[in-house]
Amino acid sequence: MHELNMSNQLVPVKENDQGEIVVSGRMLHKALEIKTQYKDWFPRMIEYGFTKGEDFNPLKIEQVRLEGYRMVTREIIDHVIKLDMAKEISMIQRTEPGKKARQYFLQVEKAWNSPEMIMKRALQLADKKIIRLEEKIEADKPKVLFADAVDASTTSILIGELAKLLKQNGIDIGQQRLFEWMRANGYLIRKRGENYNQPTQKSMDLKVMELKKRTITNADGSIRTTATTKITGKGQQYFINKFLAKKESV
Repeated sequence: MHELNMSNQLVPVKENDQGEIVVSGRMLHKALEIKTQYKDWFPRMIEYGFTKGEDFNPLKIEQVRLEGYRMVTREIIDHVIKLDMAKEISMIQRTEPGKKARQYFLQVEKAWNSPEMIMKRALQLADKKIIRLEEKIEADKPKVLFADAVDASTTSILIGELAKLLKQNGIDIGQQRLFEWMRANGYLIRKRGENYNQPTQKSMDLKVMELKKRTITNADGSIRTTATTKITGKGQQYFINKFLAKKESV
């Protein structure tokens, strides 16, 4: 909520988060020169058919004043009143201050609905949307950068290298814990044996991992085959986005 810059304000007017003109009940009470205390006067005004949440909302404020020789803070109740309610309350008073206040609110309404003010509000709304969009882009930046980097990648990397990529995106899991997580979540074979830490059928179906095999000739002439689990370009994007989503939901 912010105050509107209007000259000769009989009652200061503000714009709420919904783009509506509102005023303080206590400021209106003062402008109308009401003799009855505010706490007794406002409930009587409500009886004219005004609804809490639609026409007005209570507002707790702290008031600091001198009592005797010390400053005392008291909590008092004010009300945020919409323009139509303020106009009607002013008319109800049937007094010169009431007439003056109603005329003032009519002028405020006219100025508020002028082409210049409508254009100004439209520009402010556009600015807010741009700011929200920029904030969203900034929040999504790690995901976007990562997707751009690996979306078309045909280079597979080791799980240890994936752990480093995750760390660059704010997820400090480490190679050992990443292996444990992948086994626990069904991406790597967890049963000890020849196929331990190799991709599961799930990983192969998702095309997020591949098994790189190579043949090595030993010094004695014998041949052995090694198998290394690697993360595909699609897998790199898949896992980092999965961890980022998990991080945001915490």
